[in-house]
Amino acid sequence: MPEARETAVYTHGHHESVLRSHTWRTAENSAAYLLVALRPHMRILDIGCGPGTITADLAALVPDGHVTGVDREPEILERARQVAGERGLTNVDFAVGDVHALDHPDDTFCVVHAHQVLQHVGDPVRALREMRRVTAPGGLVAVRDSDYAAMTWYPASPGMDGWLALYRRVARANGGEPDAGRRLKSWALAAGFTDVTAGSGTWTFSTAAERSWWSGLWADRTVASAYAGRAVEGGHATREELREVAAAWREWGAREDGWFSVLHGEVLCRKEA
Repeated sequence: MPEARETAVYTHGHHESVLRSHTWRTAENSAAYLLVALRPHMRILDIGCGPGTITADLAALVPDGHVTGVDREPEILERARQVAGERGLTNVDFAVGDVHALDHPDDTFCVVHAHQVLQHVGDPVRALREMRRVTAPGGLVAVRDSDYAAMTWYPASPGMDGWLALYRRVARANGGEPDAGRRLKSWALAAGFTDVTAGSGTWTFSTAAERSWWSGLWADRTVASAYAGRAVEGGHATREELREVAAAWREWGAREDGWFSVLHGEVLCRKEA
């Protein structure tokens, strides 16, 4: 088994403001591009599963199969187990794991899935090679990542322009690639896949409730999460500057004409039979 060598630092951490976003995610709003390919018997590996909401959805969609969720953080896996237990799922389990060196034999899974993972890892091509290794011949690797530089909103806001520039600096200083979405196809080809279907999907926040939720979690994340600490410790921003960014988020969220779109790159990579 290859030696794990994660070199990136997870930018967000698991503050409540981060989990507010992660627990909102479902297979429908975050993995729709994959769902048509699922069959009831499939064995699935869900990498970077976090609190397990997508994992649990996938398990419900493969009632005769099995889903394994892996994450680097043991504490968040307890949250994932709770989610699965509350839904009465018996075909899902969770384990600590590193995508650069997965603890599974070759050709194990029908589908290997990762949502918002490759933007945070030190070597995304190596990660995809590992995902390919544990996928059975004819199986799929399904990856979706946001692309920060492609995020767009209205009305214009200098404060939110500052947020975007700051986030991208911090993420790259942590060893990640915040504009991962546009790179997924290139990374997949570099990892050795020859059958790659590339697409894109979006999240959009426009209603009063959506704006309040999205702006609130980012405002809180900007001042209270691990990201905030890393921004200050890395010399990228002062606490006062972070408070100004948070205020810009809340100001945007209060605008009746506010609209925000998050672009994601998506790839389905079939392993040769």
